[in-house]
Amino acid sequence: MQVLSRPPSGAPALVLNADFRPLSYYPLSLWPWQEVIKAVFLDRVDVISTYDEVVRSPSFEMQLPSVVALKSYVPQERPPAFTRFNLFLRDGFTCQYCGSPDDLTFDHVIPRSRGGRTTWENIVTACAPCNLTKGGRTPREAHMHPRRHPVRPSTFALQDNGRRFPPGHLHKSWLDYLYWDIELEA
Repeated sequence: MQVLSRPPSGAPALVLNADFRPLSYYPLSLWPWQEVIKAVFLDRVDVISTYDEVVRSPSFEMQLPSVVALKSYVPQERPPAFTRFNLFLRDGFTCQYCGSPDDLTFDHVIPRSRGGRTTWENIVTACAPCNLTKGGRTPREAHMHPRRHPVRPSTFALQDNGRRFPPGHLHKSWLDYLYWDIELEA
């Protein structure tokens, strides 16, 4: 991971909840600078840190925000939506049968043809070769058992998993609000 002293491409701002924690770790809660300027003018955010870059209009000048905090707290306790991305995040972006991170799909542990439903508790991440090998069989019949029993994750659990996947670059002004083990490059 690279820590940047100049703004990343597009000068996005890290968006924090009112409690100064990121709204999301994966994907990292970043807004484009245009959205941040709009939120500042609508008085929806407080500017915590800025880049050295400035935006100007004929009657106004403002340093681009690099970190903003929402003025109103957004509750994070609601159950996460069942999406392909959230499923992959729950399973650490690895096949639950062989551990491969490549060519990911999802697999019904109890096949739909056997009455299995599309729920958190019956779907796991699987690479395409494992999914094809298992086919319409149960784990016992295929001699393929998921590494972890599939469960409905909490929002906290998904956020915690997201911390395992830091982006390729971070701006130095974001570091005080992110909780990754980061080695700073001199």
